[in-house]
This record gives sequence, C-alpha cells and structure tokens, in this order.
Amino acid sequence: MSQVKRVVIAAVCAALCVVLPMAFHSVPNAGATWLPMHIPVMISGLVAGPAAGAVTGLVGPVLSGVLTGMPAAPMLPPMTCELLTYGLVSGLLATHVRTGATSRDLYVSLIGAMLAGRIVNGVLRALIFSPGAYSLEVWVAASFVTSLMGIVLQLAVVVPIVVSLERAGLVSPRYPEREA
Repeated sequence: MSQVKRVVIAAVCAALCVVLPMAFHSVPNAGATWLPMHIPVMISGLVAGPAAGAVTGLVGPVLSGVLTGMPAAPMLPPMTCELLTYGLVSGLLATHVRTGATSRDLYVSLIGAMLAGRIVNGVLRALIFSPGAYSLEVWVAASFVTSLMGIVLQLAVVVPIVVSLERAGLVSPRYPEREA
C-alpha cells in the first residue's frame, strides 16, 4: 500500500473519530458505553498499519476534543494514550499475525489491541492521571463492564468492515494469492 493511501486512510478514520461520537453522544453516557471513537482507530491500524493507526489514535481524539469538546479535557490525555495504543497494536499485530485465515488474523489482532489499550489506559490512570483514586475495580468496571456493548460492537463491525474493504479492492488483501 502506498504511503499516500495510508495517509488518506488515517485522515478519513480521524475524521470518523469526530463524526461517530457526535451521533452516539445524543444519548446520555453512550460514548462510554458504545466506544464509537475506537472503531475507526482500530480499522486504521488493521488496514493501514501501525504508524497510521497510532496517528489516527493520536489525532482523532484531539481533533474531536478541539472541535466538539468530546472527550472532555480531563479525559483527553488517558483516552488519547489508549486510542494510540489501539491503533499501534492493531497495526503491529495485523502485520505479524498470519494464521492463513484473514478473519482469524483480524480478530486476533483486534482482540490483542483491545486488551493492550485497556491495560495501557488502566496503568496510566493508576500511575499518572489519577494516582491513588484509580483501583482495579474501577478499571474493570470502566474497561469491561460499562463498555461491554462497545466491545461487542467492535467485535461485530470492525473485522467485517476490513474484510469488505479488501473484497471491494479498496485495500490490499492479506492473502492476495487466494484472491485470483
């Protein structure tokens, strides 16, 4: 994939980081429940690689925060670190995980990134952003209980979107020899 295409994918996904939360935030607490900004970040990493994913994870929430006020200023630093991790790790795993099955590769990469991002968020909140006020119970509640619907949504839509982009010829297939 060309560098220009990677930049375009990262830019489109960063723009989706602004638009998707606007749709979800019309419902109270929908952002924390449905995690709409996570979806384009992980798609960017899976499709365009770790650098594009990391840039999307960095630029998306900052751009959204500046333009819409979401996420709120206190949430922006830990959320940006979390999303940067999602984009970076999804891209790294997508580059290295090769099971022979596209969907399996993508799910392994997606789930690995989802776990890594949540761990980074929890560690940074406990040590830097909210020291002494952030416990394991709070982390589990925020990262897995409150966001359960978002996790299900990510598992339901991210991989099918990436596979659809490959089938449509918009991004390079993982296993081009099978496409012939």
